[in-house]
Amino acid sequence: MNCRLGCGACCIAPSISSGIPGIPGMPNGKAAGERCVQLSDANLCLIFGSPDRPAVCSDFDASEDVCGHSNEEALWLITQLEAQTSH
Repeated sequence: MNCRLGCGACCIAPSISSGIPGIPGMPNGKAAGERCVQLSDANLCLIFGSPDRPAVCSDFDASEDVCGHSNEEALWLITQLEAQTSH
């Protein structure tokens, strides 16, 4: 499965513990539910393909069980996965 352009669920729902580059950047990562500083208004990653992109982001593979069939379902699924694994 390929990512749906403009979804952005994986840049909003999960927490990311590694630093995210940029000005102002997110040197300590981001909390679950917080929008990544590198996510554009069109929900596109501004550093996609960059070597500065966190490994956790580069390693993410879109799949139906995580991304569902719509942007809304992806946000819900990833939020649920985050809640189940953050304990």
